[in-house]
Amino acid sequence: MSKAFLRLANGLVSLVVAVALITAGGYAAYCLWDDGQIYAAAEDVQAELLHLKPQVEPAEDGESAGPSFDELLAINPDVRAWVTMDNTKIDHPVLQGETNLDYINTDVYGDFALAGSIFLDARNAPDFADPYSLLYGHHMANSGMFGDLDLYKDPEFFAENQTGTLILPDGACALEVFACMLVSASEDRIFTPSTWDTGVEGLLDYAEAEAVNCRPEAIEQLRARLSAGEDVRVLALSTCSYEFTDARTIVLTAMNGSGWEDREDVQP
Repeated sequence: MSKAFLRLANGLVSLVVAVALITAGGYAAYCLWDDGQIYAAAEDVQAELLHLKPQVEPAEDGESAGPSFDELLAINPDVRAWVTMDNTKIDHPVLQGETNLDYINTDVYGDFALAGSIFLDARNAPDFADPYSLLYGHHMANSGMFGDLDLYKDPEFFAENQTGTLILPDGACALEVFACMLVSASEDRIFTPSTWDTGVEGLLDYAEAEAVNCRPEAIEQLRARLSAGEDVRVLALSTCSYEFTDARTIVLTAMNGSGWEDREDVQP
């Protein structure tokens, strides 16, 4: 084999390698750009919607201090609530479709969006009257959508951050975090809301036994309320996690109050 041929062969191999590296680099750059576009789109939608977040704090004159829920419903009648978790970037409208696929890649405006929306399980009552209601949201970097649910896996953050709010068309519920769990996507006790149609006593036992972090005193208070015949409703927030295949992070909250009349700081 001649030296000229070897030089030609080596040159061709080098060219192929160079083209492959350039292609791989270009694809990587495209992926980064595409991811950036996805996150930017989600942030843009959230920023727009925050201007329409229904306000629960009354103005000094007793009138509404900001937008009403009707303005959200005018954008999309599938809006069911607005969920906020204090000291996180979780601050989103909650939608509900006819199936759990309707809003997995659709934003509140009805447009395709990989970030999707925060949505209520299609099997739940739209007014959150069920003993157990379940919200879903994508896990996104930069605290997008339900990405900040990860924070509750940290014991210190969990201990210091226990509150949130669920704003409804006719009222507001204070949310009290009592457990953070790591479960499989096939866990019926979390992902089949009807499991707890007759009451959440078993859910409290499950959470206390299996949670990554929990507040036993809060769970005991909920048990006491159940024993007294009081209405106890639980709202779960769910997102993907990466500890194992099909892992999901779940934050369990107690819904306290069912309307404006239940909160002194809220006016109709």
